[in-house]
Amino acid sequence: MISTLQLIAAIGTILTGLYSLIAPTKIQGFTGIKPIGRRGIAEVRSVFGGTFIGLGIAPFILAKSIAYPMLGIVYLAIGAVRAVTIFVDKSREQSNLISLAVEIVFGVLLLL
Repeated sequence: MISTLQLIAAIGTILTGLYSLIAPTKIQGFTGIKPIGRRGIAEVRSVFGGTFIGLGIAPFILAKSIAYPMLGIVYLAIGAVRAVTIFVDKSREQSNLISLAVEIVFGVLLLL
């Protein structure tokens, strides 16, 4: 059961990256980031798309016993910083809270 959930987390990571790569101007709804101009679009495709695709495929290329925990640590680090910024930046929006919940759940699942 845990390995299936870890697989879903890795695939979800890839899908997030693919969405950022394919539709960079539409990610504003779940990231709050609006790419401006060609450079902004390239940055969203490269950083969001490339990073999440690379992190998501890592478990399929590397030993899963290493890659899943590595991906879990990344999610927990993102979640920890997000939790702080929710208070510091006063950004307690529904999309931010949903992202935090996903990061914590994925992070914990991937570390099991």
